[in-house]
Amino acid sequence: MRIILIGASLLALTACHFQVGGDQKDNASGTSTAVAGSASAASTGADPLAARDAVVGAKLDQPYPDPEQRPMMQAQVVLDRLGFTPGVVDGKPGLSTRNAISGFQQANQLTATGTLDQPTLAALSRFNNIPATRVVTIPADFAAGPFEKIAKSPEDQAKMTSLGYETLDEKLAERFHTTIETLKLLNPNGVPVGMAAAAPDAVPGPVGSASGTSDGAAAQQVPASMFRSGQQIRVPNVGGDAVDQGAVSDASWGRTLAALGVGTAQPKVDKVVVSKSKGTLSAFDDAGKLVAVYTATMGSTHDPLPLGQWKIQGISHNPQFHYNPALFWDAKSTARKALLPAGPNGPVGVVWIDLDIPHYGIHGTPHPETIGRAESHGCVRLTNWDAVRLAQMVHVGTAVSFEA
Repeated sequence: MRIILIGASLLALTACHFQVGGDQKDNASGTSTAVAGSASAASTGADPLAARDAVVGAKLDQPYPDPEQRPMMQAQVVLDRLGFTPGVVDGKPGLSTRNAISGFQQANQLTATGTLDQPTLAALSRFNNIPATRVVTIPADFAAGPFEKIAKSPEDQAKMTSLGYETLDEKLAERFHTTIETLKLLNPNGVPVGMAAAAPDAVPGPVGSASGTSDGAAAQQVPASMFRSGQQIRVPNVGGDAVDQGAVSDASWGRTLAALGVGTAQPKVDKVVVSKSKGTLSAFDDAGKLVAVYTATMGSTHDPLPLGQWKIQGISHNPQFHYNPALFWDAKSTARKALLPAGPNGPVGVVWIDLDIPHYGIHGTPHPETIGRAESHGCVRLTNWDAVRLAQMVHVGTAVSFEA
């Protein structure tokens, strides 16, 4: 994902200390998460990219089965559906995956080893019918963009209409909670692993615009994409992505949920615990049950996490960003205030969860692959899809604990 630059030294930092534009929204949804999170997606018939797996334990009829065994990616896919998310689903073991496994183990009264030991594999075995990958066809409306190169400076970003995706590749990676690199590995030369290659003149190549035109000017404005409308591609089989548009009052927010593959069925959360030492955000329901664990980035040497007890006082969907260089220790002396448009490549991603401490909150990010690996300006940073999940779980008044 693109790293937005706000000053030369912010290469891996997401800006915090800010005010959001737009309305504050309180989410009062208290619905339960579907464990496998996929059968309900099929019933809506609205999203051609949604997961359509069989119910738990039933055999799945796959038209294009994956010829490769991907045990780590399959575990990541299941954990992502269950609310114990591995950050990006890439089939690789790492910090975020260990945190996800540990969260699942804690929620299921298993020893928290952070590894796929035998007791954990046994507990996950009921989901063995959920494959690691699936093949989808890219819909024309999803591929339509617009896609635009993101300006580097806040002043130039402020002139843009939105801070959206630069390429279809990037948009697809966010939709399936993965990376562009993983999509390329699953689709060598643009062909899904396990499927026969098309005729040479039918195999899609890099294109310079959403419609796949070869217009030179467009190609200069938009970075090339490997994928295009109508193409079949293999993707991580993430689920829990059924969006009930009738339960969403804001149409633009509904589109955001669909674009990120996050469903509207989420558990109600009454307490959030952010652990600095573990690098995690944990969510608990009103009975004290652990229902979600996300790897998070929080604080830095210059902007340490403000330990203490706080509360959520507002939720802003698709927020604008009020950039104030006076609040950043590493801002250029010549930098000026700027109002940046909303978008997934904005400094706080697609949602801002406001806390009752000035300029601090929980939010998304334009570069999910760095979660848990880079510092922030004090705030708690999640992948866009995890931030969107959490925004639907919490409400005004939800307790938030920042712990060492």
